[in-house]
Amino acid sequence: MRATEARTIVARATRMLDCLGLERVEVSLALVGDDTIKELNGRFRKKPKPTDVLSFPLHSADPASLLTAASAGPVLHLGDVAVSIPTAARQAKARKRPPLDELTTLVAHGLLHLLGFDHRTDAEEREMNAFASVLEAAALAKGPLALKLAP
Repeated sequence: MRATEARTIVARATRMLDCLGLERVEVSLALVGDDTIKELNGRFRKKPKPTDVLSFPLHSADPASLLTAASAGPVLHLGDVAVSIPTAARQAKARKRPPLDELTTLVAHGLLHLLGFDHRTDAEEREMNAFASVLEAAALAKGPLALKLAP
């Protein structure tokens, strides 16, 4: 991955957080290879195989509580997101879309996990996919796009 593409992903992630009104948060984003994501997946999820994205939230609160805390107090570190560049590239090719767009989708997914969203049920998955679509739109928008998540 070129440095310009990495900067594009960081800028898109920043726009996603801005869309949620989370200018006072920090997130660590690691763009990694399959060997690294396989090691992390094995260590933390007991699944020693590559995956596309892993999230490591630092908080266990529900999304509404986290959003309130992140927008009201001092800078809040939400956690870490690791995205596999090779897996994203394979998925992008299979879906016939640009790799940067696939990476953007995976970053949105990872950020939502940091905010307490999950997809254990069909209803949770539909909700998470809907929010991810909005975050992707915010990432690609030329101007500001705001999303208000109510408790």
